[in-house]
Amino acid sequence: MLKIGVPSKGRLMEKTFDWFGARGLTMQKGANDREYAGHVEGAEDVSLVLLSAGEIPRELAAGRIHLGVTGSDLVREKLASWDARVEELAHMGFGHADLVIAVPRFWVDVDTLDDLDAAAAAFRRRHGFRLRIATKYHRLIREYLTYHGVADYQLIDSQGATEGTVRNETAEAIADITSTGDTLRANHLKMLSDGPVHSSQAILFRSRGADWSNGARERLAALTAQLGI
Repeated sequence: MLKIGVPSKGRLMEKTFDWFGARGLTMQKGANDREYAGHVEGAEDVSLVLLSAGEIPRELAAGRIHLGVTGSDLVREKLASWDARVEELAHMGFGHADLVIAVPRFWVDVDTLDDLDAAAAAFRRRHGFRLRIATKYHRLIREYLTYHGVADYQLIDSQGATEGTVRNETAEAIADITSTGDTLRANHLKMLSDGPVHSSQAILFRSRGADWSNGARERLAALTAQLGI
């Protein structure tokens, strides 16, 4: 039995159901909203597991599900050496969002990563502590800033409204996911002009660590042929 992990609620779940439905697989939630299993019609030996989008990378890496749909940002953030643990099977064409670094709009001299690096050094000299960047994406942002040579910053965890941390003076800059940039603008923030840290979308992933014996590989081959991927 192939287990497919799918987001358990919201537009990501609806779009996932639509994507599979357009390819001949009908997915449905159980009658009980608290039930974490669903139903799949149109393919043999395939079961549906409903999980939060953030849980799916962990379940894929642990091999408890064979396939999973989640954002590429979440896989890269939650799994070290992610491509050794999962494989991208299909870019699904929805759930688009960019992970960006944003600073206060009135920082007129800060437009690029080089500017941010200089501002961070000046901030530390003036205040005696490192410039704070609020984010949920510690791995991705640390790797990105290290690669680009930005120093004298510290990442602080934000599990709430990240865009509000600058206004609330708990951070000087943020790194967060945005689709339109409207929330950033509403909070008087601007994105750095270097471009996004990562452009994310929903992807169908295959677990490299799942049990692929006892005919599982053959069932996967049949499923991918049906899905046209």
